Amino acid sequence: MHKNPDTNMTLEQLKDVLNAEILCGEDLLHLQIETVFSSDLMSDVLAFVRPASLLLTGLTNPQVVRTAEMSEVSLICFVCGKCPLEATIHLAKEKKIPLLVTDLSMYESCGLLFGKGLSGGYDS
Repeated sequence: MHKNPDTNMTLEQLKDVLNAEILCGEDLLHLQIETVFSSDLMSDVLAFVRPASLLLTGLTNPQVVRTAEMSEVSLICFVCGKCPLEATIHLAKEKKIPLLVTDLSMYESCGLLFGKGLSGGYDS
């Protein structure tokens, strides 16, 4: 299913919808996100995610940022209030990939974003 560009969301809008804190990337509030993909399996991210997606995950290690960079993921949000390692934040700053953290679960986060019209970032 292709996405209607009118339902893209900015980093700032996503922050508000998910009641999230920005850990890095405050200078990219107008960054456009086209789709959302949720997974803790980085192999699935590599295999299926579309570029310009938000990645929702509970994994907090630097490998998440490396995977996001290779997959052209634009933004990472950590769910369930999980805070990433300092090395993860440092790498994200270096790669210019904004990081958010929300207290919401992955399920709640996906539901809220779906309700706002953001489609899934799954490419088969």
